[in-house]
Amino acid sequence: MEKLIFEISSPGRKGYSLPKLDVPDADIKSLIPQECLRKDGPDLPEVSELDCVRHFTRLSQLNYSIDTNFYPLGSCTMKYNPKINEKMAGLPQFTGLHPYQPETSVQGMLEVLYETEQALCKICGMDAFTLQPAAGAHGELTGMLIVRAYHTSKGSPRKKVVIPDSAHGTNPASAALCGYEVVTVRSDKAGRIDLDSLKAAMDDEVAVLMLTNPNTLGLFEKNVKEIADIVHKAGALLYLDGANLNALLGVARPGDMGFDVCHVNLHKTFSTPHGGGGPGSGPVGVKAHLADFLPIPRIKQKRNKLSLDYDQKRSIGKVRAFYGNTGVIIRAYCYMKSLGSDGLKDATFEAVLNANYLKAKLKNDYQLAVEDEPCMHEFVLTGKDKKEFGVKTLDIAKRLLDYGFHAPTVYFPLIVEEAIMIEPTETESKETLDAFAETMIRIAAEARSNASLLTGAPHITPVRRLDEVLAARELNLRWKKPGA
Repeated sequence: MEKLIFEISSPGRKGYSLPKLDVPDADIKSLIPQECLRKDGPDLPEVSELDCVRHFTRLSQLNYSIDTNFYPLGSCTMKYNPKINEKMAGLPQFTGLHPYQPETSVQGMLEVLYETEQALCKICGMDAFTLQPAAGAHGELTGMLIVRAYHTSKGSPRKKVVIPDSAHGTNPASAALCGYEVVTVRSDKAGRIDLDSLKAAMDDEVAVLMLTNPNTLGLFEKNVKEIADIVHKAGALLYLDGANLNALLGVARPGDMGFDVCHVNLHKTFSTPHGGGGPGSGPVGVKAHLADFLPIPRIKQKRNKLSLDYDQKRSIGKVRAFYGNTGVIIRAYCYMKSLGSDGLKDATFEAVLNANYLKAKLKNDYQLAVEDEPCMHEFVLTGKDKKEFGVKTLDIAKRLLDYGFHAPTVYFPLIVEEAIMIEPTETESKETLDAFAETMIRIAAEARSNASLLTGAPHITPVRRLDEVLAARELNLRWKKPGA
C-alpha cells in the first residue's frame, strides 16, 4: 500500500524554490497583528518534486475507473465518456461565465440549456423540462413536489404514493420527504408489477405511482399502458424513475407510455464521469398539464432572444442555486449532438444486445433471478445456489477484484436473494464481455472446488477484505502528527 506523503517526508527536503524578493524584506510580525499569527509552523510534508510526482502517480494508478477497466455496476450505467465532451465542458467560454452575468451576455449558454431541454422533451415525449435538479434523487424530490402542487391545486395533496417492491431506495425516501405515506406493491413471479396488487392499492388518496421502466430486474414493464390506465382512473399521476433510460433512447418514450412526470439521470445516460458522489444532473420532464408547476426560472425564447422567466405563479419555486450543474448539461448536449437520433438509438440497441449476450453466456453457471426471457440493458443473477459451497454473492464480487474487474451491483434489488446485477453498457467490446464471462465461469468453478479462494478474496488488491460498515461509518481521513 502506498505510504502517506507525510510518511515519505524527510526533514529539510523541498521541492520548490522562490524568486528573489523584489520588495523590501520585513519581519512578518510587523505586518500581521500578533493575535493573528500562529505559534507553530504548519505540519507540511517535506518532499522533493520527484517524491511528490511519484507519490501521486502511484496513487492515481490505484484508482479504478471506466478508463482503465470494465465496470459492470448494475443500475449505474458506467459507460465510457467520450473525451471530446470533457473538452467542450472545459472551454473557457463556459467555465469563465458568472451566474450573475446579464442575460444578454450569456445567450450562448442559455441556448445550450434551452436546446438540451428541447432535446429531452423529444427523447422522452414530454412537453416541458427543467434542468435544475442536481442528481437523480433530487429529480425525484422535484417530481414529488410537482405532484403535490398539482393535487393541491385540485383541492387536496392526497396522502399516499404507491411504489413497487423492486424500486430504487431513493423512491420511498423522496416520497416520504414530501410528506407522503408509502404503499408498496409486490412484483409477480415474472418480476413485473403485480396488477392485482396495484388495483388493490389504488384509491382516491393515492397521489402517484413511482415506476421504474425498465425495472430493476432489467425487464420492460410490458403492461405499462394498462398500469397507466389503472393509475389515471384513480385520479393519480404516473411517475417514471428514469434511471434506466439508457435502454429506451430513440426506441420508446415515457410520455407515449402514459407517464405524466419523469426524471432523467443525465450523468449516466448521457456520458458524464460519475461514481463516488458526483457530479450529477437530474432534469425533470412533465406533460403539459404539469408544466406550470416546474421550478423557476424557466428558459423562454422570444424574438430570437432567450431569457430566464421567474414569473410563474404556480411554480414549486427554486430547487437549486442558479441553473443546475451546467458542466454535466454541456457534456450531455455534446453527447446528443455528436450521436444524433440514429446514434442514440444504436447505443440503446447495443446496450441491450451486450446485456443479453452476457446473460446467455452466464445462465448455465449462475441462476437467473427470474425466468429466462430477453432483458433490457441489464440483468440480475442470484448466487443462492453457491451457498451450498459456503460461498455468498459478496465472495463472488470480491473474487472478481483479483481478476481486475469491478464488481457488479450486489444484493439489489432487495427482492432477489443473493442478487448480482450486471450492466455491461454499449461501450464494451465483445472481447471484454467474453473475458468477463470466462472469469465469472471460472469463479463459479472455484466455488465448487476451492471455496476458500472466494471467501478469502480479494488476495492481490492493495487492501484485503474490509469491514464495510466500519469503513463506511468510521472514516479515517485525517493525518495527525505522531504524538500530537
